[in-house]
Amino acid sequence: MTPISILHEAEIELWEAVQFYENRCAGLGLDFEREIKAAIELIQRSPGRWPLRKDGTRRYLIHRFPYFVVYLIHKGHVWIIAFAHCRRKPGYWSGRARRAEPRRRRRRE
Repeated sequence: MTPISILHEAEIELWEAVQFYENRCAGLGLDFEREIKAAIELIQRSPGRWPLRKDGTRRYLIHRFPYFVVYLIHKGHVWIIAFAHCRRKPGYWSGRARRAEPRRRRRRE
């Protein structure tokens, strides 16, 4: 399976969304978390399955909730950069893509 990393900002978004749904209805946060875990497993098994967007990211739409997973593939590694709500702040994660890719280290000669 393809290795996956989740940016810290995305982890915070996920935690906040889980808490939001759990506060609305007991067990709903857990359902949301299960949907996200299933999405991550699908992405990990077949990361190239979802279309490449102009900004270099891909999106997986969560079926039961109005969220999608924003990720990119770099050198065989999946970087999840956002767990984004479908109707809030479009494109706010775009600056995260550069931070997701490991920086190249300069060789000292």
